[in-house]
Amino acid sequence: MENRALGRSGVRVPVVGLGTWRRLEAAAGRHRDLVGAALEAGIRLVDTSPMYGNAERLLGEALEGRREQAIVADKVWTSSAQEGAAQLAAALGWYGGRVDLVQIHNLVAWRTHLPALEAARDEARIGLIGATHYSAGAFGELADVMRTGRVDAVQVPYNPLQREVEDTILPLAADLGLGVLLMRPLGEGRLVRSRPDPAELAPLRPFGVTTWAQALLKWGLSDPRVHVSLTATARTDRLAENAAAGSPPWFGPEERALVLRLAGAR
Repeated sequence: MENRALGRSGVRVPVVGLGTWRRLEAAAGRHRDLVGAALEAGIRLVDTSPMYGNAERLLGEALEGRREQAIVADKVWTSSAQEGAAQLAAALGWYGGRVDLVQIHNLVAWRTHLPALEAARDEARIGLIGATHYSAGAFGELADVMRTGRVDAVQVPYNPLQREVEDTILPLAADLGLGVLLMRPLGEGRLVRSRPDPAELAPLRPFGVTTWAQALLKWGLSDPRVHVSLTATARTDRLAENAAAGSPPWFGPEERALVLRLAGAR
């Protein structure tokens, strides 16, 4: 799998990451096997949040004895500075005293949390600081946060049916040298509920694509402004398929246009 520098940070990350929203809890009891299989497939960046129920705890358990193999992206998600400090302390406890990327989830109280995260970064308790939002309606505020120069990365939705980040966020991230993590590359499952005929994917086979999910993952990763695509699964058999989408060659304009057409994008 290809590794890319996460913006100006220079931190090298695998281009396919593992999301944990709902899926890690769905795999509870076999979560160690799931995370272990992800690491073995080269999917070393795992994204989680206090919003995701027991996902943080389960991830911490799954990484016991192999923490050094993973890049952990966690979040703070609260309007309270005190609760934010408690969330960070809990994450540090679960992940061996260091979190590689801490993101302000959905920009909640970002002005409140940034000073504490900057202090934690100065103390080497966290590596990078990020900000996330799922809604295009918040992208103006996200752009304001990006322009402060105080975050290293952003996480946003991007797939053939959600392309609003192309207007401002991706160009701005490139200009500022920020890392970009993608959420919802499969449209929260909407895009894979119906699949094109395998014959329609034939032009993509020279790019290593054998499934529709791979085509969607590679579509986002073929934008050079993107560094990581996060997809959640509770199935170990999906991990190798997802990881395979993270290897070059990358789509050109014709291949990306084909995926848009097959997805029914307008």
